[in-house]
Amino acid sequence: MELLTLLIDVVLNLDDHLQALVAAHGAWIYLILFLIVFCETGLVVTPFLPGDSLLFVSGTIAAAGGMDIHLLAVLLIIAAVLGDAVNYAIGHYLGPRVFKSGESRWLNPKHLERAHAFYERHGGKTIIIARFVPIIRTYAPFVAGAASMTYAKFALYNVTGAILWVVSLGYAGYFFGNVPWVKDNLTLVIIVIIILSILPGVVEILRHRRNSDG
Repeated sequence: MELLTLLIDVVLNLDDHLQALVAAHGAWIYLILFLIVFCETGLVVTPFLPGDSLLFVSGTIAAAGGMDIHLLAVLLIIAAVLGDAVNYAIGHYLGPRVFKSGESRWLNPKHLERAHAFYERHGGKTIIIARFVPIIRTYAPFVAGAASMTYAKFALYNVTGAILWVVSLGYAGYFFGNVPWVKDNLTLVIIVIIILSILPGVVEILRHRRNSDG
């Protein structure tokens, strides 16, 4: 419960925590943010780390002179690309072995074959859209690797999605984060970003349930 409270506090007061990190660590903040984005996208055990809101708030702090927005964008794009690449590699290595370990409902190799076919048809769209959906963006590259999605195709959409994700949210924070209303209501803006981020996943779940019921 204490951990959950801490995570909620970090997310809702991300601007204060990030400004404190900038003040305490100076140029090391670039490495810290690099590692956060890398872990959030590259390790299936850390989907709880901030992503969208982190990019927006980082852009806001950069606009106030705390960081170089262009250097920040380049580093975080690299972190996002490497994170997905590592996650894909882990999925590619572990996925088939996990599925071969049994014939239960959840470990049927046919499921992996279907997933492979799905990613070959829709993988690009999935990888790009997943960038903007918390938790999903952590697992999408793992599943792509487990489903043996062609790596060249995955790499293309990985890079494209990373650029769109970092540039859109980072520069949105840079250009709009210090607008007086946004600055005075940054916590509300962060909440809205989180809601908008998870909305596509909620809509997809509801649509799937409706189709199943029908």
